[in-house]
Amino acid sequence: MQQIPKWALITVAVAGAILLLLFLICIIKCCCTKRKPKKKERIGLCTVSNSTTINLVQPEMEDLEREVEQKRRGKLQYSLEYNFRMQELKVGVKQAADLKAMDSGGTSDPYVIVYLTSDIKKRYETKVYRKTLNPIFNETFTFQIPQAELSKSTLVMRIYDFNCFSKHDIIGEVRLPLSSANLQHVIEQWSDLAVASKVEEEHLGEICFSLRYVPSTGKLTVLILEAKQLKRMDSDGLSDPFVKVHLILNRKKWKKKRTSVKKNTLSPYFNEVFVFEVPFSQIQNVDVVISVWDHDKVTKNEPIGKLFLGCRATGNQLRHWSDMLSNPRRPLAQWHILQPPDLVDKALGLKSHLKLSLHSR
Repeated sequence: MQQIPKWALITVAVAGAILLLLFLICIIKCCCTKRKPKKKERIGLCTVSNSTTINLVQPEMEDLEREVEQKRRGKLQYSLEYNFRMQELKVGVKQAADLKAMDSGGTSDPYVIVYLTSDIKKRYETKVYRKTLNPIFNETFTFQIPQAELSKSTLVMRIYDFNCFSKHDIIGEVRLPLSSANLQHVIEQWSDLAVASKVEEEHLGEICFSLRYVPSTGKLTVLILEAKQLKRMDSDGLSDPFVKVHLILNRKKWKKKRTSVKKNTLSPYFNEVFVFEVPFSQIQNVDVVISVWDHDKVTKNEPIGKLFLGCRATGNQLRHWSDMLSNPRRPLAQWHILQPPDLVDKALGLKSHLKLSLHSR
């Protein structure tokens, strides 16, 4: 048999390789052609997403997130009754349900602050209820407000979570414009809690102090620790704060004690202690008034804020006082929010000054 020339074998191999390459190119081209519509469709969808989805879908998502956030804050039951003859509004804080858990243990320590936007200095607060998401308050507060002012005012009921050693957290609030309420009859209803408005009442600052009472010796110890976020009283945006401590028995003033002045600060640290001798038989009749002042060398010292503790107090102040009496000999420290001085003075209803037969040192 005649042998095939070497050049012929090479030619056949090259031709076969070329045919195989052409075949592979055709297959790849067909595959790419089939995938092109999908690629175009994907590009078109991305383009639409970039230009319209953010504008159309995102607001809906934000609304949904807000709605979910609002629902999980809980709800509040309250009542309204307006006496047209007496020109007074009675607000009943009934109960709350399904409150948002603010503490690590899955509960909260809720209380409610109630005020009208027409007079934010006059505000009330309920008692604190420990470790519950469904507190029953059943407290009623009365506001003097002329009928002509109703349409201009909004009722605010804000629920806080009580904390002993840090700022109290806002769980949520109900804001009810009185212009939208039919006050011709008694209103009783539930409202969902909303995220608290950023429009806050005037913030005067906070103060931390401890109380300790020893019944056997009749010694009441008040330790003024520190204050923070005080209201700016001076032109340079600072204050020169100091603290006064008044002891009051049967609504009659006694001697006052005061701390040193801390210059140019809104967050002073004092750590100053005052000891009063109060017989156990009188402790139920005593009020302790804590007031923060701005010192001024030229003009009269100005009050920044004030609060009082005792059996006539309410809210956090009453809780602190009750805890002190329930834990004799044990110092109990707590932060308190300062209140407008005139509001505290009105609540105290002080009688004329009279020096008592008690002693302090």
